[in-house]
Amino acid sequence: MGLKKRRQCSTQHPIIGQVVKSNSAPLLPKYADGRWLNVRSRYTFNSKIKEIKVVIKVDGLEIFNQHNAEAPNLEQAFHRMAQMEPNLDHDVSWFLLPSYWAKMVVALISFLCFANSYDGDFVFDDSEAIINNKDLRAETPLGDLWYHDFWGSKLSSNTSHKSYRPLTVLTFRINYLFAGGFYPVGFHVINIILHCTISVLMVDVFSILLGGLQFSNKGRRLNLAPKSSLLAALLFAVHPVHTECVAGIVGRADLLCALFFLLSFLGYCKAFRENKEGHTFSVFWVLVSVVLGAIAMLCKEQGITILGLNAVFDALVINKINLLELIRKLLYKDKSLENAGLLRKGLLFRITLLMCGGAGILYIRWRIMGTGPPAFTEVDNPASFADSLFVRAINYNYYYSLNAWLLLCPWWLCFDWSMGCIPLIKSVSDWRIIALAALWFCLIGLICQALCSEDSHKRRILTLGLGFLIIPFLPASNLFFRVGFVVAERVIYLPSIGYCILFTYGFSLLSKQAKKKKILAMAVLGILLINVMRSALRSSQWRSEEQLFRSALSVCPLNAKVHYNVGKNLADKGNQSAAIKYYREAVRLNPKYVHAMNNLGNILKERNELHEAEELLSLAVQIQPDFAAAWMNLGIVQNSLRRFEEAEQSYWTAIKHRKKYPDCYYNLGRLYADLNRHIDALNAWRNATVLKPEHSLAWNNMIILLDNTGNLAQAEAVGREALELIPNDHSLMFSLANVLGKSQKYKESEALFLKAIKANPNAASYHGNLAVLYHRWGNLDLAKKHYEVSLKLDPMAPGTKENYNLLRRKLEQLQKKGGA
Repeated sequence: MGLKKRRQCSTQHPIIGQVVKSNSAPLLPKYADGRWLNVRSRYTFNSKIKEIKVVIKVDGLEIFNQHNAEAPNLEQAFHRMAQMEPNLDHDVSWFLLPSYWAKMVVALISFLCFANSYDGDFVFDDSEAIINNKDLRAETPLGDLWYHDFWGSKLSSNTSHKSYRPLTVLTFRINYLFAGGFYPVGFHVINIILHCTISVLMVDVFSILLGGLQFSNKGRRLNLAPKSSLLAALLFAVHPVHTECVAGIVGRADLLCALFFLLSFLGYCKAFRENKEGHTFSVFWVLVSVVLGAIAMLCKEQGITILGLNAVFDALVINKINLLELIRKLLYKDKSLENAGLLRKGLLFRITLLMCGGAGILYIRWRIMGTGPPAFTEVDNPASFADSLFVRAINYNYYYSLNAWLLLCPWWLCFDWSMGCIPLIKSVSDWRIIALAALWFCLIGLICQALCSEDSHKRRILTLGLGFLIIPFLPASNLFFRVGFVVAERVIYLPSIGYCILFTYGFSLLSKQAKKKKILAMAVLGILLINVMRSALRSSQWRSEEQLFRSALSVCPLNAKVHYNVGKNLADKGNQSAAIKYYREAVRLNPKYVHAMNNLGNILKERNELHEAEELLSLAVQIQPDFAAAWMNLGIVQNSLRRFEEAEQSYWTAIKHRKKYPDCYYNLGRLYADLNRHIDALNAWRNATVLKPEHSLAWNNMIILLDNTGNLAQAEAVGREALELIPNDHSLMFSLANVLGKSQKYKESEALFLKAIKANPNAASYHGNLAVLYHRWGNLDLAKKHYEVSLKLDPMAPGTKENYNLLRRKLEQLQKKGGA
């Protein structure tokens, strides 16, 4: 029977700042803060299988684990520890969980935060990016995705937004095909899964950023900061500012970008191994990292910044470069740059690979996109249109401070921050200058600590935190090109990684000084719980446009777009009186808001307030002469005012500015029909159906006009052509049935009438005209039945009562003849 003998000892040694020799202890590693090193060793001998197992742990880190070891080389093992920096977890009063359970907890909590958005509607930008985006439909060739922007427009178009995200659009298309249509549940579920996946990956990312990159003897990466990485990952997972990315379907661009961004970083870390000979690296994994960075950029533009962050990580963590020392050596042209780490083997080669990869990606993107920048208006980003460089700089910095505040206190969240939500700072006397001063005071303080601190551990964490905070934000900073927004919560999804690093490090410093660490830990737990509740509340607001738009009224009451969207939502629900109120407020806040003028003019037109509607629409086209929709609506109002020549001119002006405008051709046809210009009317409606084959109103009007002018054969041909294109349109069935009835094709006419009634059983005219058909056909009982149904649905239906009375008299006469 095999017996096991175990020997376990535990000793503590002071770290005195340098490696020393002792008769009773091997070489000891150094920690800069003079803490005691806790060494635990366990020797296990199994006499049955003649095996010795030796395990040595230092400060909880397994540095030696070997079977059949005659004697562990403690000097070599401690030398490995000497290369490591102090462990952040020593000072963090937080939960310690195994890696698997930590990831499960993060996944579960991130799911709980945003789960209630799974059954939300398509809201805000979802309509343009998904519902109205032809790139999602099967009839659009897949190759077109590579030449279209995020919204489905050609990149070469002057109106293109230049947002090149083909992989994100591809995932939307897959969602659409699997769901069999525009059903938002599937889109939302994928977003939630993506955020949970990213949050789980953050556990590994933060363990590297906070604990460093170290490997076991078997080449397995070690988590040196399990408590800190769990806290940082939880902070990221529950942050309310992420709600727009998760609950808004178009936020998938940010989620996919973040996913491949993190995979690129982890792939770059995988390029390094530590073996007996020291550090080595794999060119293959460096190239994989570059490819993943390119994929991230094809999901959203921010993805390219991971290549810069990989370079920073390489310099600080892999090569342990002291930036301040390096700058001094460069300034004084010191010949000992090799000692500074800049020219260490492999660093310049890897940086060159990253730079070449980034340059190649940007060049290909430039060739596809073209040289023209996207066209934005002043209301999108007013600071970028300011004449004064001082005003632009001040306001850009104020925007940065607002983004920082959203990370620190994500309580006031809004779907849109443009259109007067944040008035421009035009003078140094504006009290908001304090926010700029506070921002730069904190940033300069952090930068000084990151560069000048004698603690290399502190320098590394602060520099990485600032790097992940600032570098991913650069594409949205207005520094390199004008962006189409003032503040956007979605663009700080990636920079929040840096915030979580800095928060966790700050918490560790407070824990180190605090006497009652449990109270501090409870305070942080309280912050997490508040963020979970805030995220859940914000997710529920993103479930419908009404809740989303109304939630913004208290956050940005000066934002004209907020009032416009509330008004539009009310108008879509038929509440015109309330919609008028919000549209008027939008125009008051922004007197050049042409879209609000256009929509308000439309409602006033429907309420027959034609003169005010004309004033608004005329002002809209005066402010924006190429606003095709306003020109068309102005034409409709002028037509109603019987100013036909002006109306025709307005319609043609709209078509001039928008060549493919089927609705405008339809309204032009109505104008020509009113003027008895039948040929012109038919041509206009034919143009509308060519541009939009499913334009039911244009087809109907062609059938009716041909029917009324006695061209029954031509009307029948047009009707059949229309039904081939739109086979389930009951109004087309009804119009063609009328034509067939007049052509005495009673059976076919009856079949179409019945099909139309089945699709829309409450249409009085359908029953009334079927009754007329039966009346002509001699099926008097069926005619009587459908006359009665028609009159029940609409007692005032024109002509139906007279026809019914005629039928009744005829039936009475027949009864009298039968009785005689």
